[in-house]
Amino acid sequence: MRGAREHNLKDVDVDIPRDAFVVFTGISGSGKSSLAFGTLYAEAQRRYFESVAPYARRLIDQAGVPEVDAIEGLPPAVALQQHRGTPTTRSSVGSVTTISNSLRLLYSRAGTYPPNQPHLDSDAFSPNTPAGACPNCHGLGRVYDATEESMVPDPSLTIRERAIAAWPPAWHGQNLRDILVSLGYDVDTPWRELPQKDREWILFTEEQPTVPVYAGFTPAETRRALRRKEAPSYMGTFTSARKFVLQTFATTQSAMIKKRVSQYMVSGECRLCHGKRLRRESLSVTFAGLDIGELSRLPLKRVAEILRPTVNGTAPGMAKLSREHPEKALVAQRIAKDLLARIDVLAELGLGYLSLERSTPTLSPGELQRLRLATQVRSNLFGVVYVLDEPSAGLHPADTASLLKALDQLKGSGNSLFVVEHEVDVIRHADWIVDVGPAAGEHGGRILYSGPLEGLASVEASHTRRYLFEEKAAARHTPRSPKGWLRLEGVSRNNLHGLDVEFPLGVFTTVTGVSGSGKSSLVSQVLVELVSEQLGHELLPDEDEGEELERSVVLTTGGKIVSGMEGIKRLVRVDQRPIGRTPRSNLATYTGLFDHVRKLFAATKEARARRFDVGRFSFNVAKGRCETCEGEGFVSVELLFLPSVYAPCPTCHGARYNAKTLEIQYRGKNIAEVLGMTVDAAYAFFAEDTAVHRALGVLKEVGLGYLRLGQPATELSGGEAQRIKLATELQRVQRGHTLYVLDEPTTGLHPADVDRLMSQLNGLVEAGNTIILVEHDMRVIAASDWVIDMGPGAGEEGGKVVVAGTPAQVAATSKSRTAPYLSECLGA
Repeated sequence: MRGAREHNLKDVDVDIPRDAFVVFTGISGSGKSSLAFGTLYAEAQRRYFESVAPYARRLIDQAGVPEVDAIEGLPPAVALQQHRGTPTTRSSVGSVTTISNSLRLLYSRAGTYPPNQPHLDSDAFSPNTPAGACPNCHGLGRVYDATEESMVPDPSLTIRERAIAAWPPAWHGQNLRDILVSLGYDVDTPWRELPQKDREWILFTEEQPTVPVYAGFTPAETRRALRRKEAPSYMGTFTSARKFVLQTFATTQSAMIKKRVSQYMVSGECRLCHGKRLRRESLSVTFAGLDIGELSRLPLKRVAEILRPTVNGTAPGMAKLSREHPEKALVAQRIAKDLLARIDVLAELGLGYLSLERSTPTLSPGELQRLRLATQVRSNLFGVVYVLDEPSAGLHPADTASLLKALDQLKGSGNSLFVVEHEVDVIRHADWIVDVGPAAGEHGGRILYSGPLEGLASVEASHTRRYLFEEKAAARHTPRSPKGWLRLEGVSRNNLHGLDVEFPLGVFTTVTGVSGSGKSSLVSQVLVELVSEQLGHELLPDEDEGEELERSVVLTTGGKIVSGMEGIKRLVRVDQRPIGRTPRSNLATYTGLFDHVRKLFAATKEARARRFDVGRFSFNVAKGRCETCEGEGFVSVELLFLPSVYAPCPTCHGARYNAKTLEIQYRGKNIAEVLGMTVDAAYAFFAEDTAVHRALGVLKEVGLGYLRLGQPATELSGGEAQRIKLATELQRVQRGHTLYVLDEPTTGLHPADVDRLMSQLNGLVEAGNTIILVEHDMRVIAASDWVIDMGPGAGEEGGKVVVAGTPAQVAATSKSRTAPYLSECLGA
């Protein structure tokens, strides 16, 4: 590669071997991803697009060409990144790995059909096709209905007092009550005292009678008017409460109204398919005594055990089938063999605890990336470059070994691996290291070293070298004493069954365990939900989970806080969810930093003379922004068969503002130039402005100095989004008694940045707060005050507390899978 200048790369030349395992290392923001994804992968993709028809290419070319003079010898590339697609509950482990396709084929060709049932095509075994979807729940497995309890929350009220809460408020609801009076129903008796027959008709009838309405009349006056056939105020049509709720939910365009009526709906398992999402005919076909719905609910490990006898020819009835229908026996064996091989790869990657029906929005980014990796291992491509983004993210060291085995398999098939990685074990396993640095952002973007591992030892400028060659045992940390305990009892969710657990308060606790052992279920879900409930916080639903009512319903089925809440006044959950869904949301707007900056611009002499207020400097307000892109800086180009791409705006070239706004300068820079600065550069630029300087200082401290202030949320990794949230929180005045819950905050961080993050978190503990984090990084675990190790295995084999204690106590426990790695880190 010659002359790479993408993002912060400084005209880089580098030679990288093909058919090798190459790791790109360096501080977060040093330019590793710009090199691996922004340049190498982008160029491979561009060359692939060269083969596309010119018309389509004209649209795609706007996606931009990487800034590089030349790349020679670049094979076709496949990128496996941690980005999620648009999540939907219809996307599952089975569909991402395409194992579901083979399973449907197995049931179609080799399933046991009931007598006289016609043969079904594989389509009939998919809940996403008309041929397979259960007609009652349309393949969702759940039905949404409105019940008397959900629509009439307080049966002591009368209809006039709005007992039927599900009916619309204001005039529309009054109208329906007036119609009931005309129909002769009693609206002044408490709901619970009305005859059952009347209650059912009012709530559930499908009839829609139209009757005369006398507005403002009492029931007695209405009866008299009806008898005398007086002219009514108007004719009104009745709609039952259930019909109103379901119809409104299905047809409204307003998110607010949809949310309002959805609170009167209850979701329950579909009675027809019992949540298996398929038609009766499809569920009557079995394999090894199970229908396809039952098999999809089992952990992959169990599915493999069920398939093995068919592959070996030892399954009951196989001998008879081979004699009577040899072709059917052969088909069963072949499909089962293919399925087994694919499930084995997933099990090797530590994902044997997942079930095929588990929906992708409930998976961690690391799990999702390993699912895609497993699919590639089986695809048997040859001569391809695989570009991977931290495949070890979210992996316990015990699972990293199996990941490396899978990567070696890909390399063994004649492919090249380009991996962006921070995990020391993965770096040591590589054939070739490209170390980018020396620091982040402006101070990075140079190749410090490119060659075999040993050679890096003599590169003084490299931050990575220290952790690879000088890594002594973690500095002995004296654990702090807890100020109290938060005790939870009877916790049940996913693979946690009636678990009792206690978290120390006022100290730094890490929750560890192999992937799938139940750490996130315990900390990020149950703990957060129970503490929120006690504090009276409303938990925001995860926007990542698609349609509101389509979400896979996983609720905490049991568990309560027994004691310790007096030590917690506030809860802060710092997760890896994006800080925004569009390029409009960015680092500066999310942290509130941009409000200060806009005030500084509005206060300049020039701005005051032109009467430009603070709003003028917002790219979300019409008066100051560029009209072509409406302040986005990008225009979205819709492509037919490919995802839409954002291309820079042809008018403002990404500046987001109109020419008049850009004429105003603060200390020689216009507002677009300020948004283009990195945090590090802005820290020096705003040295005299205390509020802005302090906010930028915190962003630097959590290792985000390399990000541009206006960097769109869509370009940030989960780890970066999480650290922005943490920095926003750190800017607030500390009051103590806050519980901070973090899920793998070291994801995407170089060991040098992990050290900086730790000092920030320790500062929070010193200020009288409690920190609980889910973590795999042994150096972080070794530096905690308390460790709760979950396990012993994953899925069904996990969900218990293996050991809880100080790092030294956990390291000495023979039954913990974390112990050997922790004791090595402690130098024990």
